[in-house]
Amino acid sequence: MTQVWLHQPQTVVPQHRYQQQDVGAQMLDWTSDPRDQRLVRMLYRHSGIDTRYSVIPNWGDGFFAFGDNTVATQPTTEQRNSIYTREASVLAADLGHKLLNHSDGFNAKDITHVVTASCTGFFNPGIDYILCRELGLGANTQRYHLGFMGCYAAFPALNMAAQFCRADPDAVVLVMCLELCSLHLQLNGSADSLLANSLFADGAAAALVAARPAAKGHSYRIMDFHSALMPAGEDAMAWSIGDNGFDISLSSYVPKIIGAGIADLTAPLLERHHLNMEDVHIWAVHPGGKSIIDRVAEGLQLPAAKVATSRDILRRYGNMSSATILFVLHDILAVEQANHGQLVGAMAFGPGLTAEMALLQLETGN
Repeated sequence: MTQVWLHQPQTVVPQHRYQQQDVGAQMLDWTSDPRDQRLVRMLYRHSGIDTRYSVIPNWGDGFFAFGDNTVATQPTTEQRNSIYTREASVLAADLGHKLLNHSDGFNAKDITHVVTASCTGFFNPGIDYILCRELGLGANTQRYHLGFMGCYAAFPALNMAAQFCRADPDAVVLVMCLELCSLHLQLNGSADSLLANSLFADGAAAALVAARPAAKGHSYRIMDFHSALMPAGEDAMAWSIGDNGFDISLSSYVPKIIGAGIADLTAPLLERHHLNMEDVHIWAVHPGGKSIIDRVAEGLQLPAAKVATSRDILRRYGNMSSATILFVLHDILAVEQANHGQLVGAMAFGPGLTAEMALLQLETGN
């Protein structure tokens, strides 16, 4: 089978950076029910997040309007999506240029396919078109968009790219995940919204996938992908489109469901390659929240060092949905770049409850 490589991911975030403790204080001011206030304090105290980024200035001050009765008037879905259209276009172009500027051995004329993923907004022509126009890609560049999948979407996007490259070894695929989660901040008093408000942030990440290794620098060899479902969590995580943004169902039981099943879900991927858990040097776990990393580490009996990068990305950025796992892979490659041959297990979770995984190998170029 044709070998395929994931070349060093690049990342961008919006200009507005917020301290988690300040966001928590703001959310507390917007919460009147004493029981909800206790929940807000607990969520922000134990989030494992220090900073988050957003396209919203002043973290909602002006995004929401308050009357004399302190009841929030929330932006409509149309208003939120208009911001997404404007800001996503800028971030996509900036990230596309950054990716090409840092991609040794590749340039715009090499790119044959563009695969984009986002679950936080819609417009057409979308960010796939923006990339073709802003980067000067060929008019015959094939474009694909994966929408509304959630936090695990990077893996179907990378899997699609790998299949293109195996079918055509000359293919070079630009994969981009771009999420503006903070646009769906809601003040409705539900526990699901309070939890989501404490976790989600904005960011984008991209990488090139090709059937050739890096001429120099470092990359991942893509060994395999694996998909699994956890039907017990079907109602525990879901998105729907409401009048005031996207409504999220996010149960606090999600980490427990993941933790209880993660060993059995991971086993088939390792068994196909005759590997044991100890053979995988690093785990890139989507940092959907501190408890998710905790439960995965516990379920797989991983020492703290093997999930340290995931915790660090959560601390510095929060949960940026599908883009987050590429942030983790970016940092693993930067830190572990000299460790040629090490295996990396990567995973993310989303609505369904869906688990997507990949097995990667670190490679050092000449």
